[in-house]
Amino acid sequence: MLRHALWVFAAIALAIGTAHYWDRTTTHAGASGTRTPVLVELFTSEGCSDCPPADRVLAELMGREPVQGVDVVAMSEHVDYWNQLGWSDPFSDPQFSKRQDEYARRFGRGNIYTPQMVVDGQIEFVGSNQAQAVQAIRRMGLQAKNSITITAAKHEKDGVQLQIHADQLNAHDQAAEVFLAITENNLLSKVARGENRGRTLTHVRVVRKLIPIGKISTTGSFSAAPVVHLLSPWKLKDLHAVAFIQEKTTGHILAVSSTPIESD
Repeated sequence: MLRHALWVFAAIALAIGTAHYWDRTTTHAGASGTRTPVLVELFTSEGCSDCPPADRVLAELMGREPVQGVDVVAMSEHVDYWNQLGWSDPFSDPQFSKRQDEYARRFGRGNIYTPQMVVDGQIEFVGSNQAQAVQAIRRMGLQAKNSITITAAKHEKDGVQLQIHADQLNAHDQAAEVFLAITENNLLSKVARGENRGRTLTHVRVVRKLIPIGKISTTGSFSAAPVVHLLSPWKLKDLHAVAFIQEKTTGHILAVSSTPIESD
């Protein structure tokens, strides 16, 4: 009788232990299955002969998972300071040249250049260096991020209303800015002049709009429902909206999320 009772007790203990093991295993698998978003910015230009290889690197980083568990959120920002050399990049904007200049000051650089890749606002290098890109993405993918969500809530006649929400920042983070970007995929140009004369160039995740939409701190959450006007040449099926939080002083990307404008 005693032996039977001991056997029953051991069986119950084993069952409880097994259940506890599977519970811990399942929880761990769920946590590890969450992909960490990392923002990869490429400063590029159709007037720069060194840029097409970097454009291809960005496309490859987007097309596959270079680091397991990391979601690459890409933004291709075409600067305008090469336009004076014979070819005016149709996707260029002085806003992106200014943004790159701000990064140069943060990194302590005396000049700006293309192609330049910046990962999570913290690591910069020549944008055609794929090995360095993967290394930087892996490093930033290990860092915890704040939460931000973005959804395409309502389509207007010539635009879309987005819903953006972020919880208050972690206590160790500074007050930061919230940005909204609209990117377009699968763009193509036949370059007639300049350093890339005669070449057909393809681009991914070209930033069409970059808008500061507010601020967030450790004392409160952030919510916004901006309506973004979409221009007629833009291909709706290739548009994505990107929301991200960036520290003003350090440039550190604290949170980032992306969603297609047109849902399936």
